[in-house]
Amino acid sequence: QVQLVESGGGLAQAGGSLRLSCAASGRTFSNYAMGWFRRAPGKEREFVAAISRSGGSTSYAESVKGRFTISRDNANNMVFLQMNSLKLEDTAVYYCAAQVSSFLHTLIQRSGGYNYWGQGTQVTVSS
Repeated sequence: QVQLVESGGGLAQAGGSLRLSCAASGRTFSNYAMGWFRRAPGKEREFVAAISRSGGSTSYAESVKGRFTISRDNANNMVFLQMNSLKLEDTAVYYCAAQVSSFLHTLIQRSGGYNYWGQGTQVTVSS
């Protein structure tokens, strides 16, 4: 099993940046495909970004492509989400997710594909 703890959320102005971090406990972090999701007020949880076990493959929701970057540090059991050019519509609770994967380059974009979730961190973008 793995436990996930997000941090780095907060208040940012539109056009600004934030960097979210997700710390994973447990061994063999490199066996897990990772993802970021978000839930805005009154909306369903949606996919933001995913990264493969090795970090060599990534995917993004169209709404964040070119603005957000997902990365991971397997040596330190961390995954990150760098968010630039923030928009008001990026306001949401952001969740880190993990799932064991047998393949190095698997990307998981469905929330149902993940068994492990963090508690979430609030991101609020103001004008």
